[in-house]
Amino acid sequence: MNYLFLFCICFLPLLSIRWSRVAEKPIDAAAQRKPEFTPPPPRSGTIKAPKAPSPSMVARMLGFRKPPAPTLPPTSASSFFRSPVVSAPVKSISSSLSWFTPPTRRRKAPAMESKPAQPTLPPSLPASFIRPPLRSPPQAVLTRTEADEVVTMTAFLGTEGSNVDVDLVVLMTHIQAACKHIASVLSSPAELQATISGADAAHGVGRDAPKPLDIVSNNIIKAALRSSGKVAAMASEEDDRPVWFGEGPYVVVFDPLDGSRNIDASIPTGTIFGIYRRIPEADHLPIEEKAFANVMQRGERLVAAGYALYSSATIMAISVGSGLHGFTLDYNIGEFVYSHHDIRIPERGQIYSVNDARYFDWPSGLRKYIDTVRQGKGQTRKQYSARYICSLVADLHRTIMYGGIAMNPRSHLRLLYEANPLSYLVEQGGGKGTDGKRRILEISPIEIHQRLPLFLGSAADIAELVSYGDIQQQKNPGYTV
Repeated sequence: MNYLFLFCICFLPLLSIRWSRVAEKPIDAAAQRKPEFTPPPPRSGTIKAPKAPSPSMVARMLGFRKPPAPTLPPTSASSFFRSPVVSAPVKSISSSLSWFTPPTRRRKAPAMESKPAQPTLPPSLPASFIRPPLRSPPQAVLTRTEADEVVTMTAFLGTEGSNVDVDLVVLMTHIQAACKHIASVLSSPAELQATISGADAAHGVGRDAPKPLDIVSNNIIKAALRSSGKVAAMASEEDDRPVWFGEGPYVVVFDPLDGSRNIDASIPTGTIFGIYRRIPEADHLPIEEKAFANVMQRGERLVAAGYALYSSATIMAISVGSGLHGFTLDYNIGEFVYSHHDIRIPERGQIYSVNDARYFDWPSGLRKYIDTVRQGKGQTRKQYSARYICSLVADLHRTIMYGGIAMNPRSHLRLLYEANPLSYLVEQGGGKGTDGKRRILEISPIEIHQRLPLFLGSAADIAELVSYGDIQQQKNPGYTV
C-alpha cells in the first residue's frame, strides 16, 4: 500500500499535464497520410525492361502447389487377374486436369454379359499383363534345330547299309511298336492292379480273369509279328511249340517279359528277341517240322537281336550286325531316339552280378573266383562289388554300360530266347558270352526250351573267370529263381 500511495503522488500530476497538451493541439489528417511513392530518377545510359516472372514464381505468388504425380499400379501381373470390371462413363477432360479428377466409380460387370470387358490398363504397361500365363512347354519338346538332329530307330535302320533290307526295317518297326505297347501296359495302374488282385477279384465282379502281364505281352508281340507280314515262324518262351505264320523271310524268337515275377515290386523288366533268316531248305517239310527247323538255329546265324528295358526310362539296345546301339523312348514324340552310339563294353569292370545266396551250392572254381575278386586279389588287383537285381535284362544292361560280369551258373536260362540273343548283343559290343565251357553262339539247340548256364560280360573278365575251371553249378536243391 505504501508503494501505491507513493506512485499516485508522483506520477498522476505528470499524466494530467501531458493529456492537457495533447488535447489543445489539432490533428491534421492529411499530415497523417504517408507520402506517395516517388520513383527514383533514371540512371544515365540504356534503360532495361523489367524481367518477366517465371511460371514457378507466379505459382508461388498465387499460392498454388503442384499436385503429386499419379501413382501407377503395381507391375506384378497377378494384380491384373481380378474379376473383370467396367469403368463408369465419364466426360472427356483435358489431360492437364486429369491429376485433379477424382477416381471414377467402378462397378462389377453384369452377370448376364456374355463377354465381360477387360480392365483398362495404363499406357505404360504392356497388354500381355492381362493375358493368362501360358503353360511352360515340356522340357523334352524339341526345337526345330534339335528336331533336325534327332535320329529315330526307323531312320537309323534305313541308313545302316546294304546288310539291312527293307523287310528287316519293317519287321523291326513292328517290334519296337510292340515294345512301346508293353511299356504303356506296364505303367498302367489298372493293369498292375489286375495282376496283383488275381483272378478271384475279377470273378467277384463278373469279369473275366485278368491275364498275367507276361501273357499279355506275349499276345502283343505275336500280333505285331503277324501284322508285319515279314515273319515265317516264331517261337516264344510262353508257348510250348513254335508257330508257323506263312511265307515271310524271317524267323523270330523272343521272351516277351523277362523278370515278370518282379512286377509287383516295380523292379525293371525286359523283352528279349532274336531274328534269323528263314531256311529255304526246310520248305518241303510239314508245317510243324518246318517251324521247328527254322527256330532251332545256332546263335551265330542271327541277323539281328535286341532287348527292351522297362525301367525309369524305356531303352532298346539292338544290333543288326554292325555294332551295338541304344535307343531311348521319347514319350513326347512317341519314338525311340538314338541315344547310345556304338556301345562298347569296357574291357574290364569291377562288378559281378550273381545271386551269391547260392554260394555254398557253387562249384569250387566259381567260389574261388568270387572270393579272389571280392578281396581285390584278382588279375586287376581291384576289389569287385556285387550288384544283383534278379532281372536278366537289367543286370546285363548295367554290365554293358559299366563292365564286369552278369551270370547264372546253373542251367536255368533258355538258349533260344535269352542266351543266344543276349550273347549276340554282347559280342557286338566287344564282350563275350559262354556257358562256362563253350561259346554260346556255337551251341546247336537240341530242344526248343533248352536251358544252360550263362556268363556274359567284359572280355577280359570272362577270360579270367573261365581260367578257374569248374564254374558250372550242377547242384540244384530245388529253387526256381
